[in-house]
Amino acid sequence: MENDQNELFHLYYKRWITVYKEGAIRSITMAKYLMTYKWLVKLIPNLKMCELTRIAYQQMLNDYAQEHERQTTMDFHHQIKGAILDAVDEGLIDRDPTRKAIIKGKTPREKKPKYLNQFELQTMLSTLHLTAEVNWDWFILLVAKTGMRFSEALALTPKDFDFAHQMLTINKTWNYKGGGGFLPTKNQSSVRKIQIDWQTVIQFSELIKGLPEKQPIFLTGSGKIYNSTVNDILKRACERAQVPVISIHGLRHTHASLLLFAGVSIASVARRLGHASMTTTQKTYLHIIQELENQDVDLVMRSLSGLS
Repeated sequence: MENDQNELFHLYYKRWITVYKEGAIRSITMAKYLMTYKWLVKLIPNLKMCELTRIAYQQMLNDYAQEHERQTTMDFHHQIKGAILDAVDEGLIDRDPTRKAIIKGKTPREKKPKYLNQFELQTMLSTLHLTAEVNWDWFILLVAKTGMRFSEALALTPKDFDFAHQMLTINKTWNYKGGGGFLPTKNQSSVRKIQIDWQTVIQFSELIKGLPEKQPIFLTGSGKIYNSTVNDILKRACERAQVPVISIHGLRHTHASLLLFAGVSIASVARRLGHASMTTTQKTYLHIIQELENQDVDLVMRSLSGLS
């Protein structure tokens, strides 16, 4: 036991990740845990298990926070806390050193706007070069109209379109971070059917005619594509239209906010986006939901004042 308490904390953490996380979480999440491990080696290379007091832990968080924003520091804290609580359970650490930890962080960078309003979106879409062949401008249009995730849209094949029923099936993603190939969706709720408008049906039925049934529509050759490449194309479209520059993920936010402002229920928006629960949708679009609630209050007051 004494020996275990003299083990370096970062070595315990590395072992903990291997035992509890490897194979149980998605590779993207695993990469975050490994990154946390690298930071531990950098920040506390010689700290032993028995030396991990509240002060030592807080000092490490403070050092990390000097180079990271508050939210990133919070994530770092959560990724380590799991391992520490297990170590406390095993009696390797006497008391939970993470209790009452204070999370600090650098002032966040100037945040880019997350989404466009309806007028800005229409202006931007009108500057797209929608050619007779598939190109990235078509990709931008489709994401704006469906709110799909980047990896979901990359994985679309002609087989996923059901033009007769105006439906699009989302049941896979494209492994763009790891050299291509199909992967499962983010979670079970992400497998869904999205209704598409008749205009999109007409455009895409013409566009993908004769393309191989099971090949991704937007990818050619090796299937290697970077998020930044498509974001740059979208950036240029935003600049041409003189609207705020947003990312492809920002188009997903734009899609959701337009639906919410149009009065579509949170439950329907959550289903369309493939969120695991309405809570995710509510958290992400809280500011819009609050704006809508203010409109509701006005509406309620107007109805009630007519009841005299």
